[in-house]
Amino acid sequence: MAGGRKGNDQFEDMLPLMAERLGGEGLIGELCKGFGLLMDREKGVITFDSLKKNSALLGLQDLGDEELEGMLREGDLDRDGALDQMEFCVLMFRLSPQLMDQSEALLGYALEQEFGWK
Repeated sequence: MAGGRKGNDQFEDMLPLMAERLGGEGLIGELCKGFGLLMDREKGVITFDSLKKNSALLGLQDLGDEELEGMLREGDLDRDGALDQMEFCVLMFRLSPQLMDQSEALLGYALEQEFGWK
């Protein structure tokens, strides 16, 4: 999904490449699919248990409990102990520094074009 594990415990950020190839709508569609793979089917959100159970589907099987809990905490904006679809998508963007930089640049460009802001 957003990235994969590489040797030397590095994380390879795939979101920018996906965004370039799929476009905005395609990227959001893929993020939604990723959310669907990780979520608890009964609750409709990603819980620690569903993340732990399904993380191998996204190449994250090497992450330990502490790392999974950290990801969940980082993305849990409303502090309910789970990630809804919006929180998951926001987290994926936050975990992609290159995509965040691109998003900020695009936002700046759009504001400049629309309002003359610099």
